[in-house]
Amino acid sequence: MTPAKGPIPVEQLTREEAAAELTHLAKEILHHDTLYYQQDAPEISDADYDALRARNEAIEARFPKLILPNSPSRRVGARPSTGFGEVQHRLPMLSLGNAFADDDVVEFLARIRRFLGLGAEAALDIVAEAKIDGLSLSLRYEAGKLVQAATRGDGTKGENVTANVMTVKDLPVRLKGRAWPDVVEVRGEVFMRRADFFALNARQEEAGAKVFANPRNAAAGSLRQLDPRITASRPLHFMAYHWGEVSAPIGEGIWEIRKRLASWGFRVNEPARLCHGPDEMLTFYRETLAERAGLAHDIDGVVYKVDNLALQDRLGFVSRAPRWAIAHKFPAEQAQTILKAIDIQVGRTGALTPVARLEPITVGGVVVSNATLHNEDEIARKDVRIGDTVVVQRAGDVIPQVVEVVLEKPRGNTPYIFPNECPVCGSQAVREPGEAVRRCTGGLICAAQAVERLKHFVSRDAFDIEGMGAKHIVSFWEDGLVKTPADIFRLKASDIENREGWGEKSAQNLIDSIASRRTVSLERFVYALGIRQVGQANAKLLARNYGTLDDLIRNIAAADPEGAAYADLLNIEGIGPGVAAEIVGFFTEPHNREVLEDLARELSVEAAQVPSDTGSPVAGKTVVFTGTLESVTRSEAKARAESLGAKVAGSVSKKTDYVVLGADAGSKARKAAELGVTTLSEEEWLALIGRAI
Repeated sequence: MTPAKGPIPVEQLTREEAAAELTHLAKEILHHDTLYYQQDAPEISDADYDALRARNEAIEARFPKLILPNSPSRRVGARPSTGFGEVQHRLPMLSLGNAFADDDVVEFLARIRRFLGLGAEAALDIVAEAKIDGLSLSLRYEAGKLVQAATRGDGTKGENVTANVMTVKDLPVRLKGRAWPDVVEVRGEVFMRRADFFALNARQEEAGAKVFANPRNAAAGSLRQLDPRITASRPLHFMAYHWGEVSAPIGEGIWEIRKRLASWGFRVNEPARLCHGPDEMLTFYRETLAERAGLAHDIDGVVYKVDNLALQDRLGFVSRAPRWAIAHKFPAEQAQTILKAIDIQVGRTGALTPVARLEPITVGGVVVSNATLHNEDEIARKDVRIGDTVVVQRAGDVIPQVVEVVLEKPRGNTPYIFPNECPVCGSQAVREPGEAVRRCTGGLICAAQAVERLKHFVSRDAFDIEGMGAKHIVSFWEDGLVKTPADIFRLKASDIENREGWGEKSAQNLIDSIASRRTVSLERFVYALGIRQVGQANAKLLARNYGTLDDLIRNIAAADPEGAAYADLLNIEGIGPGVAAEIVGFFTEPHNREVLEDLARELSVEAAQVPSDTGSPVAGKTVVFTGTLESVTRSEAKARAESLGAKVAGSVSKKTDYVVLGADAGSKARKAAELGVTTLSEEEWLALIGRAI
């Protein structure tokens, strides 16, 4: 068997190949984001995930006009547990984009300069800090006293863990000195030192209690105890690295504010350095990587942040990540072991994913026995065979990947043949043009897909039904209790309280949890439906543009490819033809309409929230930018418009409110004139939104 060729080099991709691969990568990466953040059940290693991200970003860099709205790097975390009270973050707690190589760091700086229109000679100071592998926390102080502590949660709402945080010994309950605002939120990381982690696990094992996979899990589990006395018994620590709401400015740059945080009694994130250019940043990265093993606590990379707060404000955010910061992750750890078998798992979209079953091996301090093989092309390219000795790689608490076969060791006898039938339902499994994934064509008759769709529906970024985990979905499905999403809301305590592992109280707790999710936001509802190519970002776009579920369904159902409704869908900035086809296909499929109608009898779907800046003169307006802008870059102008509640579209239609004309405006200006759409010069636009030129 001749091994299949690897992926086409990015510089050799045609536009059509790039578009197809970006669609596939966005879908695959968002799938893995879902598993990690929603289900605590990742399938791939950080290194494997990082490789997907690196290729996605390389393709986007070469074909910027093909960038999709569900492009990766838009994940924050998970909704808070119902075991704690909820805390609404006054300022969101955001995630970070990732850098995987030195070139990515250089491009990060170049991207900032392009966005801001800064020349190469302009100063751009960067604060570099070690990236602590712990649990993010926000601490609110009023009059210098700690009054509230919350986990990051989904970035908007977190868990109220105030009582537990009061037991963390090196965290100030009262701020030192006097030079602090009346209100200040300090953000940082709760973590456990490695020596304390090993000692805790030894005590847990001796007591017959749960042992933790790594210090990060131990810290998170310790902080999220319902009994604060348990948290108090655990050796937790806190390092500060940022802030949220403040009633008065606390500095002009991060480096200055670090010193202020230290003066208030916080340990600040170390090691850290103020850098002046990529060479100094990369030197700090390499030095920190070399020092990693000698640190008392785990770190998994370096974070780079623009020091100047005024520049941070201009840069703003893209989806759920700041443009002014990025995480440069460390390389993965590796080990060798025997591949004993290859199993095929079937996902909710029918994707067949090969998983290696391994002779258990310790990698990075964690015993692993499963690894992703990614897809059939990767198996063929690496010529992976059952019985081979393979190199296994992991980074973080995830299932690792098979990196390569150790050719010097005895080989398996038979090349692996990827199945062309679904192992669950027997339906044909096919590959669509441009995709690396083979999919089961069984659709609704495939039990694996049905079960995985239900798992997605209840997952944390979707309906987030506390207590209904993957194993419960499988059990309820096999016994006929839950076959459709609406069946979940028809469950009664009496249906489950006598089942194995369930009692009267636990059954009622689940029913109460289900009842608490009968009202859901439109964007969560759309995401929960599991439409291919519609991740959280696209679900949010659809919710924002259509407002209500009824309007969404009515408009999409009427979206004839030649009609105005379809043009409106494509006019949403970031929704391309491939995504539009998936959306229209889902909402026009009769069975899916039945599912929606069934859910409508059980649920209340809230209208999308009004844009944040409701006092803005452009809130709710549709704006198109064309030509070259002089005072700001196009990217900054779009970001500013969206922050004021405007909808930024990519093309002009009758529903466009304003077309902003930069220099050399072309066809969009002519289209606006033909349709009678209001056009504004750059100066008129800035005057309208109240910003000085």
